[in-house]
Amino acid sequence: MTPPPSDGYPVTAPMPVLTTRPPWRETLVSLRVPNFRLFTAANIVAMTALWIQRIAQDWLVLELSGSVALVGVTVALQFAPMLFLGLYGGVLVDRYDKRVLLAITQSVSVLASITLAALALTGVVEVWHIMAVALLVGLATVIDNPTRQVFVNELVGPTYLRNAISINSSVFQLGALIGPAIGGVLLVSVGAGWSFAINALACIGVVITVLRLNPATLFPAPVAPRAKGQLKEGLAYVVAKPAILWTVIMVGFVAIFALNMPVLLAAYASTVFDAGPGGYGLFNSLVAAGALIGAVLSTRRASIRLRAVVITGLAWGVVQALVSGAPTQWSVGILLVLVGFCTLQFLTGANQLIQLSSNVAIRGRVMSVYVLVLLGGQAVGGPLMGWIVESYGAHVGMLVSGVVPAAAALVVGVILARSGGLHLRMRRSLMPIAIVQH
Repeated sequence: MTPPPSDGYPVTAPMPVLTTRPPWRETLVSLRVPNFRLFTAANIVAMTALWIQRIAQDWLVLELSGSVALVGVTVALQFAPMLFLGLYGGVLVDRYDKRVLLAITQSVSVLASITLAALALTGVVEVWHIMAVALLVGLATVIDNPTRQVFVNELVGPTYLRNAISINSSVFQLGALIGPAIGGVLLVSVGAGWSFAINALACIGVVITVLRLNPATLFPAPVAPRAKGQLKEGLAYVVAKPAILWTVIMVGFVAIFALNMPVLLAAYASTVFDAGPGGYGLFNSLVAAGALIGAVLSTRRASIRLRAVVITGLAWGVVQALVSGAPTQWSVGILLVLVGFCTLQFLTGANQLIQLSSNVAIRGRVMSVYVLVLLGGQAVGGPLMGWIVESYGAHVGMLVSGVVPAAAALVVGVILARSGGLHLRMRRSLMPIAIVQH
């Protein structure tokens, strides 16, 4: 699927659009590419270690301060740089070698994790230390995240891009499934310091892996030369493409309200069920278990359309709102699995639709807008949800986190239906709604 020549960019190689679901034997087809296989292996370790660190970081802030709001502030500091600098990150991604950018950003993460490990292991760590390191990691994320999004295309080429995006999401969720469980055990047994040290080693592994990739078999994107107005150009491109624009709007609502689960789950583990760090890790693992299932099933999509993004966003909001009324820890756990499933169906669909709808020559800037909204929204939502939880309780916070995105999805759906850009067609299959967009 290639944008028409009228968008002002050179026509790139057509991206194949599947008309039937791929067979089960091709669920992991993009792993046949050696570079992507090597990168994915390193990412499994890195994502697991990242979640080990996140669990340790959030719980350590809660333990030191006793404040859920400060957990939200820490989350916000990690994402705030993307809110203010994200578009500039996209310009850099379009201009420079993505392997070099990833090596630099991961090296920064190594230094950040080593610093936290040293502070925690020597017993001198304070909340402001953790916040400062979160801000440093956030600055690296400004470049790291959009680079990772676009680099997948260079690893596998257009043919396997959709499958590779889903596998990337699966890897992230596999780490999110294993990491919190390991992180909870480490917190109880040896403390947070070793969690940070493990993440530092994993980041070193990513740097080594990126430098070992075979450049001869990559699919390099055209490099954008320095020019004035490139930020404005990227924004104008997003606004001109309805599939991208409405997807980004939906992502904004879920990022602010629904994606701040660490804040909400920390409150549930500490004040609702008194489950401690082990329970906090378990809740995160349950979300990740559902997300992993959703990510794997997303590899079998025959196509991705705007309607799928709207519907899965609505489903996600409704299920998350239901968590607020769940009376027991077990019922909350079951619903968290469903939350994770809906989350990844939405996020992989949004990511795929935006990448497949944008010209490769400007994709770095387009994905930087997506990442800016995704992570910047969490920067805004972290303190907001923390304040709601501390003022009105964890149940109200969870309810708001689901109701607002669900309402946004309904409004977007109505607007698109009235404009003729979206309609339903029923068919008999495992997926009852065929997605049609004009």
